[in-house]
Amino acid sequence: MGDTFLDKAYDLETPEDTQALYNDWAASYDAEVSTNGYATPGRVAKALADYLDDPAVPVLDFGCGTGLSGLALKLAGFDTIDGMDPSAEMLDLARGKDIYRSLTLMDIHDEAPIAQGSYNVIAAIGVIGTGAAPAMTLDLLMNALDPGGKLAFSLNDHAIADPQYPARLNQWLDCGAARLKYQKYGPHLPKQDIKSYVYILEKA
Repeated sequence: MGDTFLDKAYDLETPEDTQALYNDWAASYDAEVSTNGYATPGRVAKALADYLDDPAVPVLDFGCGTGLSGLALKLAGFDTIDGMDPSAEMLDLARGKDIYRSLTLMDIHDEAPIAQGSYNVIAAIGVIGTGAAPAMTLDLLMNALDPGGKLAFSLNDHAIADPQYPARLNQWLDCGAARLKYQKYGPHLPKQDIKSYVYILEKA
């Protein structure tokens, strides 16, 4: 294990471990991931902007962290962005970026933190994966959407290598509960030689 927060991020075992690491990482997070060429936020935001007709639609940036994902959404043309994250320290930094309409501190033990149908578009950028949000997070987000709602998210190489993450995605697709509208593999953290898939799902 290395000495940087990024080296530790994929080995976390509990939600409490994840919350503690991201609280400690908050002050240096932007600099560390930017140094490694963090590309996924821009890729997800562009895919979502290309797919949606109305940039004024409210978007929930789930797991918004310090706001890098929200900034990518804003640069892609989205006007109304709300953020939600379990790290109070990261939310403090996101608040200073003047990107979000609202920011909500999420309880890591809340199984349904998003009110049903409160958003028609949810983004989870660099959120679902080993050491971060568990595979069941996909269920949490899809269940919060009404039919026709869109979920834009990413799975990096670590998540793809863990069978539970692709399996959870395929469960939604194989039974017809969701439709795959977009899928593309590309750079995630180039300096670490890590890539990611970007997806857009539409709830059936």
